[in-house]
Amino acid sequence: MDRERNTKLGNKYLILLVVLVSCFISCKDDPKPVVEEQQLAVIEKPKEILEFGFNLNDYVVKRDTIKRGDTFGVILDRNHIEYPKIYQIAEKAKDTFDIRRLQVGKPYTLLCSKDSLELPKCFIYQPNQEEYVVINFHDSIYAYNSRKPIKYVEKIATGVITSNISETLEEQGLSPRLAYKMADEIYAWTIDFRRLQKGDRFKVLYSDKYINDSIYTGVHNIKAAYFEHNKEPFYAFEFETDSVKQIRDYFNEEAKNLRRAFLKAPVQFSRVSSRYNLKRRIAVYGFKLRPHRGTDFAAPIGTPIMATANGTVTKSERRGGNGNYVKIRHNATYETQYLHMKKRKAKVGEFVKQGDVIGWVGMTGNTGGPHVCYRFWKNGKQVDPFKQKLPEAKPISDSLKVKYLDFIKPIKNQLDSVSFKENTIIKDTLSNNNNNNLISFNH
Repeated sequence: MDRERNTKLGNKYLILLVVLVSCFISCKDDPKPVVEEQQLAVIEKPKEILEFGFNLNDYVVKRDTIKRGDTFGVILDRNHIEYPKIYQIAEKAKDTFDIRRLQVGKPYTLLCSKDSLELPKCFIYQPNQEEYVVINFHDSIYAYNSRKPIKYVEKIATGVITSNISETLEEQGLSPRLAYKMADEIYAWTIDFRRLQKGDRFKVLYSDKYINDSIYTGVHNIKAAYFEHNKEPFYAFEFETDSVKQIRDYFNEEAKNLRRAFLKAPVQFSRVSSRYNLKRRIAVYGFKLRPHRGTDFAAPIGTPIMATANGTVTKSERRGGNGNYVKIRHNATYETQYLHMKKRKAKVGEFVKQGDVIGWVGMTGNTGGPHVCYRFWKNGKQVDPFKQKLPEAKPISDSLKVKYLDFIKPIKNQLDSVSFKENTIIKDTLSNNNNNNLISFNH
């Protein structure tokens, strides 16, 4: 009897255990309630696009270039600004910028309202890559001149001549302007770059110029150079000899000026197409005597023409067979003249420095092809510049010599420490602040 009762009790416990285990398994298998995550919408603020000192996101931006027939009034009228308002804007802006000076082909920008009317609020004109003029008439009317941030990157380039310097620079991805500057501005009277020898080598310390940190505008200047020609070393260091006129020249390690008072030619890498010849006879004119009192340098139209020496412009005009020409007085003894220009840059009374661009090669006046006729006066008489014993450039003064030698000492050490297989960035300088970030790499 007891045994039967124990069996029944055991069965009850067994059934209870089965029920408990089933409940446990059932609870374990039940999925947990899903809590839906509510995602919040993130509204990103548009990234600022800054140019000319404005956030362009605040405006409808319209860009164009000055077309023939365009004037300040025509442009604003075309964009629904009425003429009484245009006159008011021009009057307020005239002390800062003469709106009649807009040049065909130059870019301008209109900042317009972000509505259905898109009325201009600001006119921005760029006469060149660096400078710009802002005429703002959003609330009040005002105008000002400004310029984009300029960055100068100082570098050292080196090379060994295998054929010519231009190819050597090109192989390294360097600007050919370095060759022009070394050949015509620094070593014009020291090294003949048309007769370089295989194995000649160089180091040059220079700076590249960038606008807005990214637009490359070319080589800015050469600070120092070392050229080994026929195993003979030639150092060159740039040094300011006149702070008032901002005259800079190149001197060697002994403070001797590397230049003559005059460049050999007013255009770079040109050829002499006709020499100074008082006995010239031309078949077209029946072999009559027609003296040629100038030296013709053939070059493509638009080639820059340089002043061959420092001086003051005495004439800049277009006349007869000379076409567009510029004449420069250098001192009481020497004058030079540059004929047949496409366009003149130098103005009467302007002081120009050796190497400054004074115009561009053209075919104005009596000419059978693009060239510049270079005329040279000594004591009021036209002479052949190639037969003159021309003076050396002004030597460095004794008072400046000690300062110069101290100035070049660290630069010379810097050049000497660089091998002929290094191209190095030395310094990265932003012109609108004084932060110098030193960067260095080799490749």
